[in-house]
Amino acid sequence: MSIEKMISLHPNVGDDFNEPLAKAARHAMLCSLFCTSCADACLAEDGDMRQCIRSCLDCAVVCDATAHLAVRRTGQNVALLRAQLDLCIQACDACATECDQHDSDHCALCATMCRECAADCRAALAGVD
Repeated sequence: MSIEKMISLHPNVGDDFNEPLAKAARHAMLCSLFCTSCADACLAEDGDMRQCIRSCLDCAVVCDATAHLAVRRTGQNVALLRAQLDLCIQACDACATECDQHDSDHCALCATMCRECAADCRAALAGVD
C-alpha cells in the first residue's frame, strides 16, 4: 500500500502526478505521529518539557493538516496548499530546533523526522503552481 498509488488512481490526476507532493504528504503524516509520540514521551520526562510538548503538538497538527491538503486533488486551491506547505516547513523547523535542546532519544528521532518532513515540503513547494 502506498499513498502514491492512491493519488495516482484519482480520476483528476492522470499524467499530472506530483511525486514530491505525494512524498511530502507521506512524510507529513508520519511526522504528525512522531511528534505526537515525542510529546507523550516528554510528558513522562523529569523537568519542564512544556515548550517541547507544545512545539511537538503544534507540529503534529500542522503536519496532519498538510497531509490532508496534499492528497486532495478534486478542484484546486494552489495558494492555500503553498501556504500550508510553508507553514509545515516552519512548524517542523521550530520543532526540530526545540527537540535538539533535549538529551533524549525520542527528541533526537523527532528532530530528524521533522527535518526530513521540512525538506520534502520544500521540494514539493518548488513544484506546486
